[in-house]
Amino acid sequence: MSRNQQQDKKKLLAQLAKTPIVEAACKQIGLPRSTYYRWRKEDEAFAEACDETIELSVGRINDLAESQLINAIKDRNMSAITFWLKHHHKSYETRVKVDARVEHEMQELTPEQEQLISRALTLAGLKDNEENHDGK
Repeated sequence: MSRNQQQDKKKLLAQLAKTPIVEAACKQIGLPRSTYYRWRKEDEAFAEACDETIELSVGRINDLAESQLINAIKDRNMSAITFWLKHHHKSYETRVKVDARVEHEMQELTPEQEQLISRALTLAGLKDNEENHDGK
């Protein structure tokens, strides 16, 4: 591996730590995305390092977003309050209530329908073929 490639991989990992979006990170350091994906295929350790770096970076951004949301709640922002409650309190979850009554009327099968069902069960191996038992 060339010295420049090793340096570029380190630069990319550093950029992914700041911006966990591959396309944006590659663009920031002037590296084609195709190179990133080729390096991932060729270098398992690099791929693992990228995955770990992205996961940590996403975690930091999630923490920042939650912090901003909490600050908005403290500032009495109703949208933020509603969002938090809908996603963190069972009483405020969005839900659909279904209230229905199902009536089912039993109908007898015709002889043709019984024959078709019997044949289908036999073909599916869920019913023994009665002809084999009669010796026919």
